[in-house]
Order: sequence, then structure tokens, then C-alpha cells
Amino acid sequence: MSRLGRLTAETRAASLAFLRRRTAVFFTFFFPVIIVVIFGVLVQTQPGGGGLFTEPPSFYAPGYLAVVVLFTPLSRVGSEVARHRDGNRFEKLATTPLTRTEWLLAQTLVNVVIIGIAGLLILGLMVWLTGATIRPSGLLLPFVGLGVALFCAVGAMLGSLADSQDGVIAASNGLALPLLFLSETFVPQTLLPAWLPTWLSPLTYFSRGVRAATTGTGDALGPLAVLTACAVVGFVIGARLLPRTD
Repeated sequence: MSRLGRLTAETRAASLAFLRRRTAVFFTFFFPVIIVVIFGVLVQTQPGGGGLFTEPPSFYAPGYLAVVVLFTPLSRVGSEVARHRDGNRFEKLATTPLTRTEWLLAQTLVNVVIIGIAGLLILGLMVWLTGATIRPSGLLLPFVGLGVALFCAVGAMLGSLADSQDGVIAASNGLALPLLFLSETFVPQTLLPAWLPTWLSPLTYFSRGVRAATTGTGDALGPLAVLTACAVVGFVIGARLLPRTD
């Protein structure tokens, strides 16, 4: 079987595995909806009022997108790696031509499609429910794709290093929650301490780039270059850390 054939087969298998887990489907698509309703409709934004949620609604697009771009790959890929490891499925995969890099790439492709659809739903809800002015450019797609790839890789690292599936969930939540609120997503940089090194978080570059790609203001190419480098390095490390069977 060719490499393309192996990727196609594994991608199809991963897609069916996702659709069979109804809880995963529910939280992937409806948890972001709940977040938009709570923060965008119930809390709402108050420009110039001081404190949190004082920016225009479009400012928070990266935050809403980050909910799925960050949480979903970390938990899904991390749990999948842990399940494969506990069930000795990597040993079974070792008897096939499928490599660890191809396996992780297939998982990443599935997540890119799923989260891309969820992202469209989120942006549509923002425009409908909050009146946000969203003017997406073509750069939005690579930002979402690279963000998903990066956190799929981080999820693979967590799944390879954690001692159990419960450990993966705990580690992914412990990593994702601080990143979500300390990476210029929901909280503007002006409200964060000056000493906080937000530039160390790859999610910061996702936030800056998505904000530029959806509002037409700011630089998108610089953050895109940094996010691309992080995704490539992360993918290589994540693939190498997958359990060895040879």
C-alpha cells in the first residue's frame, strides 16, 4: 500500500472512531456554543466600561476559536495515544506498514476537518448572536490548521508521557486552562502583568494572527511564521515520542 493509501485508510478509521463517540461529538460542537452564549450573549461586552469584556465583540473571536483549537486536540489525541498504548495497539500497528508519523498525521487531518467545521459554526454564531463584525481573510484557514496541528502534537506528547488516560485529561486541562486566558485571547495584553511572558505561549501567536485575519487590523504574517515553526517542531517531537514497538 502506498503512503497516500495508508494515510487515507487511517484517516477514515480515525473519522469513524470519532463519530462513534457521541460524547466527543457533543462537546466538540456544542461546548463552544455554550461559551459563546454565556460570554457573548449573557455577559456581553461593554466597550469603554473598564475591566474584562470591554473590547468590541470581534476582539474575542480568537478566544472562542481557541476553545476548540486548544482543548479538542489535546484531549482527543492525548486520550487516543493513551488508549492505544494501554491496549497494545501500537504493537499491532507495528505489524503494518503504517509509521508513527503517518498515524499522527492522520489523527491531525481528522482534527483539522472537525475543528474547522466547529470554527465556522463559532464565527457564524458570533455574527448572529453578538453582532460581531467578522471579515475573515484567507489567512484564517492556515492559522486554524497550524494551531490544530500544534496541539495535536502536544496531545501526542501528553499521551506518550502520562501514566494513564485520566492523567492525560488532567494534564491537558492543567495546560489548556492557563494558556486559554493568558495568551491574549479573552484578556487583552494591557490587563495582564507586564512581567508575564505571553510571548512564550504559541497560543499568543494564534490569537494575534486570528485577530488580524478576522478584523483586518494588525500583522498576520509574523505570527503565522512563528506558529508554523512551532507546529513543525511540535509535530516532529510528538511523533518521536509515540510509543516505540521496535
